[in-house]
Amino acid sequence: MAHSVLFDQDQMYAGSNPNDGLEFYQTQYADPSSTAAGPAAHGSADDFYASSYGTAMPIVERSWLAAFGTGGFPNEPPLMEELGINFQHIKSKTLAVLNPLKPLDTKIYDDSDMAGPLLFILVLGTFLLLSGKSQFGYIYGVALMGTVGIWAILNLMSQEGIEVMRTASILGYCLLPVVFLGSIGLAIDLKTGQLGTFAAILPIAWSTYSSATMFVTVLSMSEQRLLVAYPVCLFYTSFALLTVF
Repeated sequence: MAHSVLFDQDQMYAGSNPNDGLEFYQTQYADPSSTAAGPAAHGSADDFYASSYGTAMPIVERSWLAAFGTGGFPNEPPLMEELGINFQHIKSKTLAVLNPLKPLDTKIYDDSDMAGPLLFILVLGTFLLLSGKSQFGYIYGVALMGTVGIWAILNLMSQEGIEVMRTASILGYCLLPVVFLGSIGLAIDLKTGQLGTFAAILPIAWSTYSSATMFVTVLSMSEQRLLVAYPVCLFYTSFALLTVF
C-alpha cells in the first residue's frame, strides 16, 4: 500500500507541469549582487533618515572614548534617569529628614528611591569599619528584617497600605542621624562611660520622629502616631547599639 501511494505521487509529479496555477509578479528590487543596486540607485542612508524624520542623521562617535563623553542620540534620557536615580528627590528627602518640623511634600515619596538609603547604609558601615567595627553583615541583616517587620505592621494598621520598597526608602533616609552618630565615633570612643548612651538618645529620637512623621503623613494615620513610632524607635535603637558597641 505504501509502494502504491509513493508510486502514484511520483507519477503525479512526473506528469505535472511545475508552472500550473502559479503566477509570478515583477518586483522593483534589484539583485543584491549587482553593482547597480547601490547608494546611487536607491539613495543613501542619510537621505532615507532625512525623508523619514525630517532632519539629518546625527553623527555619533563610535569609539571607546565616547563612553566618557556627554554625547548621545537625540532625545535620549540621561543615564541617571534611566537608572531611576533622581538627585532632586534625594536632596528633598534628605532635607526633610534634617528638618522634620517643616511641612512635608508627599509627592516626593511617591517613588521608591533606594539610592539614598543604600548610600547612607554604606557610609555608616564605612564609619564603623574605620572605628574598628566590621558590622556590614549586621547592618544589612537588621535593615532587612526591620524593614519587613515594619512594612507588615503598617499594612495591618492602615487602610491604604504601603509598598515594601517605599517603607525601605523612608526608613533608609531617616537613618541619617544615626550616620552622624557613627561619624562622631571616629573621633570619640562612644563606649567610654555613659557617653555613648547619652549621645545615642538624640539620633534615635530624631530618626524616630522623622520616620514616624513621614509614615503618618503618607498613610494618613495622624491618630496612630505613637503606635507607628514604637516599632520605628526599636528599629533605629538597633542601629544605634551597633554604632556604640
